[in-house]
Amino acid sequence: MASSEKNVIARIQETLQFIKTKTQFKPKIGVILGSGLGAFVQEIQTELILPFEQIPHFMPTTVEGHKGNLIFGKVGEKDIVALQGRNHYYEGHSMDMVVFPTRVMALLGIEVLVLTNSAGGLGDGMQAGDFMVIEDHINLMGANPLMGPNIKEFGPRFPDMTEAYDHKLVAKMETQLKKQNIRYHKGVYGGLSGPTYETPAEVRHLKMIGCSAVGMSTVPESIAANHLGLRVAALSCITNLAAGISKNKLSHVEVTDTAKRVEKDFSEFLKNFVQDI
Repeated sequence: MASSEKNVIARIQETLQFIKTKTQFKPKIGVILGSGLGAFVQEIQTELILPFEQIPHFMPTTVEGHKGNLIFGKVGEKDIVALQGRNHYYEGHSMDMVVFPTRVMALLGIEVLVLTNSAGGLGDGMQAGDFMVIEDHINLMGANPLMGPNIKEFGPRFPDMTEAYDHKLVAKMETQLKKQNIRYHKGVYGGLSGPTYETPAEVRHLKMIGCSAVGMSTVPESIAANHLGLRVAALSCITNLAAGISKNKLSHVEVTDTAKRVEKDFSEFLKNFVQDI
């Protein structure tokens, strides 16, 4: 085993040992909450909250709208663990560190990972405040969390990504969104490194290659989760229209303001969806 593999496994084991001194809770579902979407934690019957700063090898969050807590608890009868906020590649972290919490949650025993994010809309008819069920993604980050020696304890050297987003979970998401009469779309998420928003020319290119929304997260966690054999579902909150489509200059304030506006619908949806898994 290469030293880099040993280091990753040793760090995860140290993190797991720390968590197990705090709780014996055994979650089956993991949730990662994106920019401005952390209000869902109010739906959790909380067992334990661990700030990232207290957890060995977790990195504090630096982006507004990402509080940085690992939360254990129940949603209805479902045992879950939720990341209230995430780390991003553009913050200067290695891909290993970006997906570190995903791997920790997998080794805590989750079987399903639900990813959420705020994204820029590219699709015709999209409006700020709509949602998009992710049915596939295009990795345009210029990096992959599985680069380097394969950690065979996690998964195969060449994991299949044919069904990166579980078809049955995609269908359940759609059913729940329709029940709540929430405006939604279904499409392909383009993952870019950031931190700049895309240029109008880049947005035109993204549309040409089949993207319906664009953002700076989700893709690494999806890849790592698939490598670990988890079922994955993902939902974007369309917080703004992308450059060249929107008439306004883009800002993170718009992203967090829109997420705040739809947080009630989002939290209600996610509560019902998690209970239906």
